[in-house]
Amino acid sequence: MVEELGGVRVFVSDTRVADDSDAVQLITQAHYEHDAAWVALAADSLGDEFFELRTGWAGAIAQKFVNYRMGLAVVGDISDKLAASKPLRDWVRESNLGRSVWFVDELSVLAERLRG
Repeated sequence: MVEELGGVRVFVSDTRVADDSDAVQLITQAHYEHDAAWVALAADSLGDEFFELRTGWAGAIAQKFVNYRMGLAVVGDISDKLAASKPLRDWVRESNLGRSVWFVDELSVLAERLRG
């Protein structure tokens, strides 16, 4: 589903992203089928391994979005994962300072950030 959030077209999805090809397929769908500039993806869709930075999964997915110049918003409460990992807390904080990958609790927060 596509929503206009903060004046930006956002493809909102809870599609499971299990590997790089799933990420590219999601980016392609958002861009070519929906003309969206951002993907808002439910945090649960990424699986626990995404939030375990040593797996490299988070970096690989984030890099796909950066390479394709598509914003990625991970939407949902990840406070339990943040509490368990200082490196994850640091990465989320740094990501949220940038313009490509954001972590937000809900879509209304994303809308506010996009209004910016």
